[in-house]
Amino acid sequence: MDWLERVAKLRRWTSNDVRAPHKPLLLLYALGSFQRDADGELRYSAVEGELKRLLEEYGPSHPTTPAYPFHHLVSDGVWEVRTDQGAGSPGTGVRVLRSSGAAGRLAPGLRTALRKEPALLGRLARVLLDFHFPPSLHADLCEAVGLDLDPAGIDGAGGIDGAGGIDGAGGSERAARRQRDRRMRELVLTAYEFQCAFCGYDGMLGASAVGLEAAHVRWWSHDGPDEVDNGLCLCSLHHKLFDKGVLGLGEGRRILVSRRFVGRSEASRQQVLALARRSVIGPQAGVASVAGRHRRWHAEQVFRGEARESLSPAPAG
Repeated sequence: MDWLERVAKLRRWTSNDVRAPHKPLLLLYALGSFQRDADGELRYSAVEGELKRLLEEYGPSHPTTPAYPFHHLVSDGVWEVRTDQGAGSPGTGVRVLRSSGAAGRLAPGLRTALRKEPALLGRLARVLLDFHFPPSLHADLCEAVGLDLDPAGIDGAGGIDGAGGIDGAGGSERAARRQRDRRMRELVLTAYEFQCAFCGYDGMLGASAVGLEAAHVRWWSHDGPDEVDNGLCLCSLHHKLFDKGVLGLGEGRRILVSRRFVGRSEASRQQVLALARRSVIGPQAGVASVAGRHRRWHAEQVFRGEARESLSPAPAG
């Protein structure tokens, strides 16, 4: 059985481009648990809180529950659920999952495969990360689910194995995915004249830009094209905040800052809060700015909550 292909083709609920990372998040969490205790199981009542926090931080902006993936992941053949009464999931109801003692773990065949080939765990995790989340979030996600992967396989700026492919994966999952355009970073940074579109940072080390990245507005993992009108040149800080939904793009090329973001220091005020409603810097004349369809996707699927108004000037003295 090709476990990599099966994980790459997890069935997800889709409607109007809505993000649904529920199953990938649960499976990443289960892989992290297996890495720590190959014989353990995840009792729903014990892990519900952690799974809910994962969904709040890395899932869609609207409220959701971990009960759905806990039940529905069984249908993909990579997960099993048992209750105090025996094998089988009791359904998606939160109360019944708690009261029945429902517990889940990786499917028996997958557990056997992971014991025979320990390196498979890292390859499965990288498929999940690369297929469902932007590279800027990969390291944070691994830490959040307790996965210990080779740092060389996680590149916060370039994606899995630095080229958008799946390190160590076979041909089946390569054929199932698009290839990244290696020119994307150069084209976007050039379009924005090698400065962050939000803060203007333009650091160089010798002749090379440092701390500047090409951010996809509509995530590449969610059919976002490698084109300039789907990109922004952002510094490392603002790229991370953009992908986490702290920052967004509004109409009229205005920067949005989520009301959910809280920062009390002067650094937070200057680097984040002060950006609210400012105009985006760039791109240079003759280059297409971010397309409305990509901006709307980010606003609906990534940006968190309502946007702040412009920051009032600090009182004198």
